Amino acid sequence: MSSVRIECVASEGYRIGESPVWDEKEGTLLYVDITGRKVCRWSPLTRQVQAIPVDAPVSSVALRKSGDYVITLGTRFAALKWKEELVTTITQVDKDKTNTRFNDGKVDPAGRYFAGTMAEEVRPAVLERHQGSLYTLFPDLSVVKHFDQVDISNGLDWSLDHKTFFYIDSLSYSVDAFDYDLQTGKIGNRRSIYKLEKEESIPDGMCIDTEGKLWVACYDGGRVIRLDPETGKRLQTVKLPVDKTTSCCFGGKDYSEMYVTSASDGMDKEWLSRQPQAGGIFKITGLGVKGVPPYPFTG
Repeated sequence: MSSVRIECVASEGYRIGESPVWDEKEGTLLYVDITGRKVCRWSPLTRQVQAIPVDAPVSSVALRKSGDYVITLGTRFAALKWKEELVTTITQVDKDKTNTRFNDGKVDPAGRYFAGTMAEEVRPAVLERHQGSLYTLFPDLSVVKHFDQVDISNGLDWSLDHKTFFYIDSLSYSVDAFDYDLQTGKIGNRRSIYKLEKEESIPDGMCIDTEGKLWVACYDGGRVIRLDPETGKRLQTVKLPVDKTTSCCFGGKDYSEMYVTSASDGMDKEWLSRQPQAGGIFKITGLGVKGVPPYPFTG
């Protein structure tokens, strides 16, 4: 795989860059800076970043079929109108808790928005355990809670036949699979399909390619790994010039480019001087595989 190229396309030094999503209509890459409290859009044409500030930690962004975007903001599902820079709350979760926030989220093939919560961190990956839950925002704007006792709700995606839901609770160091009912959005029969090795560190964001293989960004591991969910084997490792790789998605005209977000929170001056691109957005080309376009929220 000597043809793999890695380029830092946005070196803004985000605190916690997350949730990259390709917006095909705009030809741009969407992502968030969680603790920096902004939703960003990078254009490959202009090489410029536009950012919209928000009033709480913003942890994921998704396309909306009716136009614009939906986001997870604090403990709220919210709508974002880009041009107007207008955020409106759709609904709130975890009302019985004072110290949680949403983390990663993604829309399923039927247009439902899945997102999970976690406790607010004391330091990166240091937090009160078992405070999070996994939720779904349905197109009718109702919310279902699937389960609780989650540490850090993270990467999610669906198999190509839509019969399996893949999910990461970061501090379990495992990539899990559930049986998935596309008609109802119900999940069941949880099992681990891959346990991370020590040097891979903490599993974070995840996406799937058109061959049905999973790509997982490894926080503190400085890499994305490609896994076969059928065999539980790691097929490929792509190392990045930063340790805190947080998430990945495919994008570009034919979804053959991979975009990887990263974080700089929790790094001291010496560490940052060794990794000046920490918190940057990276583009990987030459992987030889393509990704699946993101699904829009249909509510």
